[in-house]
Amino acid sequence: MTDPAAPPPNDHPAPAPAPITAPDFTPAQRARGRALRRARLPWALGGRVTGLALALVLGLTPAGAGLVSAAGGLFGGSRTAEVLAGAAALVLLGQLAQVPFGAGARSVRARFGLVTQGWAGWTVDVLRGLALTLVLALPAALGLYALTDRSPRYWWVPAAGAAALLTAALSFLHPLLVEPVFNRFTPMAPGPLREALLGLADRDGVRVRDVLVADASRRTTALNAYVSGLGATRRIVAYDTLLSTAEPREVELVVAHELGHVKHRDVLTGTVLTAAGAAVVVALLGLAADREALLSAAGAADAADPRSMALLAACAALLGALSGPVQCAVSRRVEVRADRHALELTGDAEQFIAMQRRLALTNVSDVDPPRVLELLFATHPSATRRIAAARAWQARRSGPSGSATATEFVV
Repeated sequence: MTDPAAPPPNDHPAPAPAPITAPDFTPAQRARGRALRRARLPWALGGRVTGLALALVLGLTPAGAGLVSAAGGLFGGSRTAEVLAGAAALVLLGQLAQVPFGAGARSVRARFGLVTQGWAGWTVDVLRGLALTLVLALPAALGLYALTDRSPRYWWVPAAGAAALLTAALSFLHPLLVEPVFNRFTPMAPGPLREALLGLADRDGVRVRDVLVADASRRTTALNAYVSGLGATRRIVAYDTLLSTAEPREVELVVAHELGHVKHRDVLTGTVLTAAGAAVVVALLGLAADREALLSAAGAADAADPRSMALLAACAALLGALSGPVQCAVSRRVEVRADRHALELTGDAEQFIAMQRRLALTNVSDVDPPRVLELLFATHPSATRRIAAARAWQARRSGPSGSATATEFVV
């Protein structure tokens, strides 16, 4: 017999409360990442604004033309001297303007324990970067003004093709000629991790030349790995900081992400798009150099006049600044696809999440930055977005359909 005073039986009991899980990042960890971002932002934005402002002042006033003429005069005043010395002067002035901002950003990173390199080593790296820029810029300037001399009006047609070819060549040669300028690379020692990484690439159908270790620890404590090169120059590169800090499975997840870029031909596609973009930029520079008002403001007679160099540099800088957010948006989508590839290749969402946490904490990332900053400047989705996407993929994979949808990987 039932007690008439008792409540009626519950045919639909309430579901058990969801288990309480620890957050991916503690308030202190989030605060540390925000603090670094806030401390670095003035230096980063200041460098961008200063560089663009300097380029516009030099290019849209006679100041740039005067600098090119004065530099050429120091070396005899010939047209060739004016081109080479003028290009060198513009590069030197632009690099010099960035030094205080680079030093400020380095000081901030040092306060957060991300720098292992002294000021002397940092200065050497700045000088190496300057030398590399000059090696690339001076022949390019000489070739450009040889074309303008032959055809002051239609120089940009062959120049656009040359810019595209040069961009493609640099993409192929970058791991062989540029990367060794800043890092030393040694083959990864034979062992389980090397075999696991090569096996991962083989299972993914990606041919790699070698697995190398970069001596990043002499500059930073930050973690990273990447796959660089095209065809015969392709290799897996891991920072020594990653190998000494992360678990082997986490290293595999980082490399699986990078293999995703290769599998989806992101390097090749990026090279083609960058080459096409370089050609378009040169074509737009040709239009700018044909505008009498701009040439007059810059103090140049025509495009064949080396004094137009500052105007062309200013237009290129402006185009680069305007296209920056679009490039970042494309990059974030590419990174989302590579994340999904890593998950599908390894099937290990838990280690993927652990890897994202380790990268974010060791690199002192702002794991959930303001959306406007992410849209304007971020080349990767935030850590919280990547972790949420991995959990959505995991839930979807274990559900009826068995696979995550692309829409779950939000940018």
